Amino acid sequence: MSTKIQIAVIEDEKNIRNFMATTLSAQGYKVSTAVDAAAGLSLATSSCPDLILLDLGLPDRDGIEIIREIRTWASIPIIVISARTQEKEKVLALDTGADDYITKPFGPSELLARIRTALRHSNRLRTHSLLNQRPYQADGLVIDFEKHLITLDGSEIHLTQVEFKIVALLAQNSGRVITYDSIISKVWGPYADDNNRILRVNMANIRRKLEKNPADPHYIFTEIGIGYRMLEDNGAG
Repeated sequence: MSTKIQIAVIEDEKNIRNFMATTLSAQGYKVSTAVDAAAGLSLATSSCPDLILLDLGLPDRDGIEIIREIRTWASIPIIVISARTQEKEKVLALDTGADDYITKPFGPSELLARIRTALRHSNRLRTHSLLNQRPYQADGLVIDFEKHLITLDGSEIHLTQVEFKIVALLAQNSGRVITYDSIISKVWGPYADDNNRILRVNMANIRRKLEKNPADPHYIFTEIGIGYRMLEDNGAG
């Protein structure tokens, strides 16, 4: 990497902190670490890292509070690293402003893949022309956001306006899990009923049109109890 991407690791468990720091340094990332919330916030404000890896179970403050505080002044990608496995904890972290959630224990390949996805998405938001103008492309599926056109292996796929909004939202955030409530709010508006039934019905229709086997989806994955994640965009750029 010509200019080293800086990653802040806020984690109180020494073994995990060292594992992440070693893994990231070996990949050419510049790593800074903090052992509690106070040091982590100081690190985030002073060094403005490109990405933050945040443990929720910090000794001095809950990680959710840290996400909320950072989101008042920065859009730095935040990936939560936590032993908490309850769906409501994951949903809360994502809805508070985290970009992704990795449950302990995890391996280096998963960690690095999630970091690459978060950084790519962050870069698209900064340049924003890519997000709105360059079509999403992955394994024969092409979504042209400007033309509202979807093709699969060259054949046009006809979606309703609502179905297209759902697919476009997931595609523009490809590789990241988007919570049910977030999708409902962005597609139907902030005052929409938060009952997931209407979303599930639309998703079933979308999968019938996009997937060869809707029961074993290739493009749109369900994160049970949390939301949906779209196959990572592998197009150029």
